[in-house]
Amino acid sequence: MKVYMGGAKYTPGTYAKARPSAAEMADRYIREWDEKRIASAKVPNQLFPTICFSRKIGVGALEVADILGEMIGYRVVDRQILEHIADEAKLAEKTVALFDERYPGKLSEFMAMAFGEKAFIKSDYARHLFNAVYAIAWMGPTIFVGRGAHLFLPRDRVLAVRFVSSDAHRIQRLSGILEVDQKDVEHKLAEIDTEQRDFFKRMYGKKDAGLDEFDMGINLEYITEPEWAARIVAQAFKLKFAEEVKVNLA
Repeated sequence: MKVYMGGAKYTPGTYAKARPSAAEMADRYIREWDEKRIASAKVPNQLFPTICFSRKIGVGALEVADILGEMIGYRVVDRQILEHIADEAKLAEKTVALFDERYPGKLSEFMAMAFGEKAFIKSDYARHLFNAVYAIAWMGPTIFVGRGAHLFLPRDRVLAVRFVSSDAHRIQRLSGILEVDQKDVEHKLAEIDTEQRDFFKRMYGKKDAGLDEFDMGINLEYITEPEWAARIVAQAFKLKFAEEVKVNLA
């Protein structure tokens, strides 16, 4: 989803760094999974330790994720990639097919564990989104940014982090990135916040993100450097999954 703020094009959740498109990234991941499937018959017996970022749009969580990903060797899968897979039926089906071939019956098992028989998956989009998150998480070490992945992945395999800041800070930050007037940002950001709230209410029946859902919360208005936040998360990740994860923070 792209919006315009004061004439500048903005993709919610992104920042100034040039990144490959969601379509390019999704195609790359699926190609890598296919190559791994062909090259190796070895199958992990449980989900890789996973990091899930939840954030208010505009705080800078994706920038933190990119730094963290380079720091610990994890790929970053953001809202745009997940939405692309969920929206493209053939791509979603291919993702699930690759996963099912490698882990027969696992998706059905996870969905039953997460949602039971009264699953609230009311659309193809929702089903594709959940399936894509499970498949991606099982096929390689991943940092998810957005779309509530922490709400349905196995919680003991996830470090869930909530990033926040004041509205004033978000507006100032986006105004600087896009080089547009803060009033234009304020108006459009309110619309994006409404869309995000509607998504979580529709998909999960939740009005807001309570801190009890997360391992930790970080206010990026006061932890002002993305690298600081990345190092904080890396340390927490290292401690939570000490037996499985080797993180060098030198």
